[in-house]
Amino acid sequence: IGLAWRSRLQVQTLKTQYLVFCIGAALVSLGSAYYHWAPSTPTLVWDRLPMTVAFMALFSALIQDRASERLGRILLWPLVIAGVTTIAWWYWSELEGRGDLRPYAVVQFLPMLLIPLMLLLFRGRGLRDGWLWATLAAYVLAKFAEYFDAAIYGATGFLSGHGLKHLLAALAVWWAIRAFLGPRTTNLRPGTNRF
Repeated sequence: IGLAWRSRLQVQTLKTQYLVFCIGAALVSLGSAYYHWAPSTPTLVWDRLPMTVAFMALFSALIQDRASERLGRILLWPLVIAGVTTIAWWYWSELEGRGDLRPYAVVQFLPMLLIPLMLLLFRGRGLRDGWLWATLAAYVLAKFAEYFDAAIYGATGFLSGHGLKHLLAALAVWWAIRAFLGPRTTNLRPGTNRF
């Protein structure tokens, strides 16, 4: 849907980040399906790899929208490469018997700590605040659902925390797309930045 709606993008200077984010998110569905079909360390690579691409594209877009347009543009590909490198490091360390997820954790969680600060400290030029806050909330809830997987299943008897995590993560992606696309109507005053 995000790729089909790319013509509705509010800020054209964020087009590359938007496309990379949408492609990364779409590839997560394939990688996750592959991993769940045949769970293993090699298939988990294809689940985590596109996630890091999507995380880094969104983070770059926030930097460009909130802090520095030039810096956000410059950082897109280095951030994506850094994200991919953390997956390569983790996989290599798994093969060595260590399974070091620390760099991957930094790529996944540091932007989630910095994005709220950027939303609070800097005014955006195109990405919608409300949708970004909703994205963060859904992502945090997804991580909680993942952590409390067994307890959620025990309480509901039919829905695991892992399954709920996937639904919440999909919702986070949808709301991130809405942040890029903005309102459906164009009757908002220029400079407004809301749902």
